[in-house]
Amino acid sequence: MTGSRTDFRVLLATRLLRAFAFGFGAVLLGIQLEHRHLQPQQIGIALAIGLLAASLLGLPAAAAAARFGRRAILAVCGVLMALTGLDLAFATNANFLMLAGASGMLGASVDLGPFLPIEQAMLAESAPTANQPRAFGHYSLTGGLAAAAGALAAALATSPERLQGFFVVFAAIGLATAALPLLISTRSESAVIGPVLSRSSLKPLAMLSALFAVDALGGGFVVQPVIAYWLHVRFGAGSSVLGPSFAAIAVAQAISFELAPAIASRIGLVRTMVFTHLPSNLLLLLVPFSPSLPIAAGLLIARYSISQMDVPTRQAYVVSIVPPGERAGALALTGSVRGVAQAAGPVLAGYAIQAASFGLPFFAGGGLKIAYDLSLYLLAGRRRGAGD
Repeated sequence: MTGSRTDFRVLLATRLLRAFAFGFGAVLLGIQLEHRHLQPQQIGIALAIGLLAASLLGLPAAAAAARFGRRAILAVCGVLMALTGLDLAFATNANFLMLAGASGMLGASVDLGPFLPIEQAMLAESAPTANQPRAFGHYSLTGGLAAAAGALAAALATSPERLQGFFVVFAAIGLATAALPLLISTRSESAVIGPVLSRSSLKPLAMLSALFAVDALGGGFVVQPVIAYWLHVRFGAGSSVLGPSFAAIAVAQAISFELAPAIASRIGLVRTMVFTHLPSNLLLLLVPFSPSLPIAAGLLIARYSISQMDVPTRQAYVVSIVPPGERAGALALTGSVRGVAQAAGPVLAGYAIQAASFGLPFFAGGGLKIAYDLSLYLLAGRRRGAGD
C-alpha cells in the first residue's frame, strides 16, 4: 500500500507541473506566435494541429505503452513536451512553429494529450476500486488549480524576452515530467499482455464515445470566449468584471472535483454524472433570460459549480467497465473522440459568436448536453449494475 501511495503522489506531482506549464502556455501561445510574425490563419492552423494531435495520439500511445511500458511512454511524452517548448522558444521558421503541436504536447488543453489515458490508467492501478472516484477527483483538482496558477503567472510575460523565457521553462518542466514517471513502481504497469482493446470492450466503449462526442460538441458552443462576449454585448461587461467572474468560475469548478467522489460513493458513478450535469445544463438554458449582469454571472457560477462533477466520475466509470489491461486503451478511445469533437469548437464558436447576443450558443449547447445526459442514463440503465 505504501508503494501505491507513493505512485499516487508522483502522478499528482507530474500532473501539477504539466498543468502549470499548460496553464501559462495556453495564455501565451498565440502571443508568442504573433511575435514570431505568424499570420492569424497560421496561428489557427498551429492550434488546430496541436488540438488534433493531442486528441489522436492517445490510442497510439496506449498501444506503445502496452508493448514498452507505461512509465517509458510517459517519459517519452515529457521529452516531446521539452522539444515543443524549445521549438516555441527559439524557432523562427513559420513551418516549424506551426508544427510545434504535432507532438501532442502543445499545452492547448490540460485534459488532452497522449499522456492522459496512460496516466489515468496508472492512477487507477494506484488506488483500490472503491477509492478510484476520489483519486480521479484529486487528479482533476490538481490539474485545475495548477492550470489556474499558470495562467496567473503568464501575467509576468511583459516583454519578448520574458515570453521566450516562459517557453524555456515549459521545456524544463517537460524534462521534469519525463523523469518523474521513472520513480513510479512497477505496480502501475498492467500485468495483462494483450490487445489495447478487445472486441467485448469495443461495443460499450463505442456507444459511450459517441455520447461523449455529443457532450463535447455541445461544449463547443459555450466555450468561455463566447460566454465572455455575450456578457459584454448584453450587459456591457468589461475585463474588470469578466476577470473576477471567470476566476470565481474556476474556483467553483475546482471545488466540484472534490465533491464529486463523495456524491458518487452514495448514489453511484452514472447517477452522479447525470444528476449533476443535467441541472447544470438547465441553468445554462436560463442564462440568456437573465435581466441583469449579477443574475447572469450568478447563474454561470452556479452552473459551473456542478457541471464538471462528471469529469472524475466519467473517468472512473470508463475504467470500471473494462479489464485492467485495457484501461489505457479505453481512456484513449473515449478521450480521442471527445477531443476531435472539441476541435470543432473554434469553428462552431466562430458561428456562435455572430449570434451570441441572441443567446443561441446557450440554447444549442445546453440542448445537446441535455440530450447527452438523458441518453447516457438510458444507456447505463441497460447495463447491469451500471448505475451503482
